[in-house]
Amino acid sequence: MTVIMPHETVATTARQSRSIGRDLIGVGAIIAAAAIGYLLFPDNLALLTRIIAIALLVLSLDLVTGYCGVATLGHAALFGTGAYAAGIISAHYGITDPLLMTLAGIIGGAAAGLVCGIIILRAHGLPQLVLSIALIYLFHEFANKASSWTGGSDGLSGISTDPLFGTFEFDLWGQTAYFFGVALLLAVFILLRFLVRSPFGMLCRGIKEDPLRIMAMGASPKVTLVKMYVISGAVAGVGGALNAISTQVVGLDSLSFTLSAESLVMLVLGGTGSLFGALTGTVVFMLFEDYVSAANPFHWLTMVGALLIAVVLFAPKGLYGTVAAFIARLKENRP
Repeated sequence: MTVIMPHETVATTARQSRSIGRDLIGVGAIIAAAAIGYLLFPDNLALLTRIIAIALLVLSLDLVTGYCGVATLGHAALFGTGAYAAGIISAHYGITDPLLMTLAGIIGGAAAGLVCGIIILRAHGLPQLVLSIALIYLFHEFANKASSWTGGSDGLSGISTDPLFGTFEFDLWGQTAYFFGVALLLAVFILLRFLVRSPFGMLCRGIKEDPLRIMAMGASPKVTLVKMYVISGAVAGVGGALNAISTQVVGLDSLSFTLSAESLVMLVLGGTGSLFGALTGTVVFMLFEDYVSAANPFHWLTMVGALLIAVVLFAPKGLYGTVAAFIARLKENRP
């Protein structure tokens, strides 16, 4: 029988209060950022919606790379499968309800996560990266060849979307799509905050740190990681579905190696193993890329590369991770 001492109860309550406080701060930060983005870029909501869709992809990547330590450069396979699933049921089966299209994206992304997880987790280290690269090319080639379903290199068109809840139409200005994306991001963020703090999330962290000890405790690292891969696929599928709904077209670029590599760059830029870091890295990278590519169309890649080198050299924990560590040191040194 375990006896909980009063001071342990107080410490546990304090930790729970801090966690709830961070959750509220995170939700408030997302809402505030969404409001600021709407006010600053009212004529470019398509870009902001794209950022939200990619943020969901980076969050899903953080689940398997940041929290589980699985190396992958093929995570766009999950995002693209979700996008094609949402687009196909609309273009070929006439299912145009945005919530059902999102559900299709979740199922498609989760199925792709199951397939990728089973294959990728059969190896470790460099072979694992090679498998992930091979998978993204296989998914890309399959989508290209199955042109009767996916549109091939021309992309899947003919996607239409009913008004959300029968009231809010997806207009040309992208307002409905933007607010729908913000709502999806908030819902996913809250669910993932509970997930990463749950016993399952702690088990995934333990596998990343010491898989042999986890095996000695009687748990199965591979089964656990496959489950996380399926969850990650579902999250990426939400992003893919949002992309299909907002643009009403799905192209092969949603299954590209470039998108996979960029999502990993965004994660490293913000900081791995942190949902806030994933969001920070996505927003900073995509806004910086959009700004410098418009300001200097010929040398913008040089500036993006310089930014990444500076972050890796001077902020190895990522932008959010470095700031969080600095604030933690200030609190420790406070008298």
